[in-house]
Amino acid sequence: MLSPFCKRRCLEEKMEITKFEQMNLSTEVLRAVRKKGYESCTPVQAESIPPLMTWKDIVAKAPTGTGKTVAFGVPIIEHIEASNEQVQALILAPTRELALQICSELRDLAAFKREIRIVCIYGGQPIERQIAMLKKRPQIVVATPGRLLDHLRRRTIRIDGVQTAVLDEADRMVDMGFYKEVTAILDRMPKRKNLALLSATISREVMDIGWVYQRDPVEVTVPEDPENKPDILQYSLNTSEGGKADTLLRMIDSGCFERVLVFCNTKRRVERLSRDLSGKGYAAGCIHGDIRQSIRERMLQAFRKGELKILVATDVAARGIDVVDVDAVFNYDVPEENEYYVHRIGRTGRAKKHGTSYTFVSDYADMVRLKEIAKYTKSQIEPITADSGPGCARLN
Repeated sequence: MLSPFCKRRCLEEKMEITKFEQMNLSTEVLRAVRKKGYESCTPVQAESIPPLMTWKDIVAKAPTGTGKTVAFGVPIIEHIEASNEQVQALILAPTRELALQICSELRDLAAFKREIRIVCIYGGQPIERQIAMLKKRPQIVVATPGRLLDHLRRRTIRIDGVQTAVLDEADRMVDMGFYKEVTAILDRMPKRKNLALLSATISREVMDIGWVYQRDPVEVTVPEDPENKPDILQYSLNTSEGGKADTLLRMIDSGCFERVLVFCNTKRRVERLSRDLSGKGYAAGCIHGDIRQSIRERMLQAFRKGELKILVATDVAARGIDVVDVDAVFNYDVPEENEYYVHRIGRTGRAKKHGTSYTFVSDYADMVRLKEIAKYTKSQIEPITADSGPGCARLN
């Protein structure tokens, strides 16, 4: 149990609501949902949408890739009063990439409610452009905490009319040091009716936020089981440090993968590997925290469109990339944190598609770390050689 103050919603019981048509949603939202190809609700959607529709607080713990954005997005779109030009809903996200992903999903859900205006504000983009967008009086704002506080200090945004607040990837936000910023923002919303905390894990700090700012919240817990756990085959490959690049290219050249993500632990390594791949004629790009936001967005868009076959990234991208058809994730470096592994491999195997992940192991320390990760994540990570190609067999 996450906390004693939450109402337990037991997902082991058979859920009565399994389809969006059963939720008494508006015609416009149902059309938008169908347009995106959604028919049946995921567990987190089935359990979260009904209480949020009745303005209840929720704490939702669900694995990555299980549809949390739609879970809070549908009630938000339904609650917006088009004639009210105040900010009525505020979604906080820890990274620019996740904020942009959420904004895109919300715009899709509001596709047939043209009067709803949605704005995304985050660091790295010229603030003057954001001020101009805020002057158009959006009803929904998606923001990173630091940039939102900047706007609040400049008085270019008011959030005292917000009715619904959402903290997405709440644990990541507090891990990144945004605890004080988040609570300062929540303190500025006196008319707030409900607060949704959503995350893959629930930390002590997230529970503290719930204790202070929520009232009798509904708890939604979606365990990782065969019904909702991403279908990802996980492999490890022993290779020397100097042989990683050749091993990576040999596997990419096998023809099994149309789009792959490669994760490195440092910005310098990301840049060097991306440059080397491009120099050898591969359609490769990279993103990390020091790259200008406009360039990062352009890289992500090119990757989504298939113009880039390989995207090399640091962990800044692990939670922010939402591309349905990533064939494989390569951990060029063993991740430094157990949670990073979960979020890295979670970029493949999305939308109930098959996925594959490969982790390169170059020394004893890597082997020890990977064993710790496997134990922590309860994963079956099968050792293979680069020429055995189980991923190819899976994809064919």
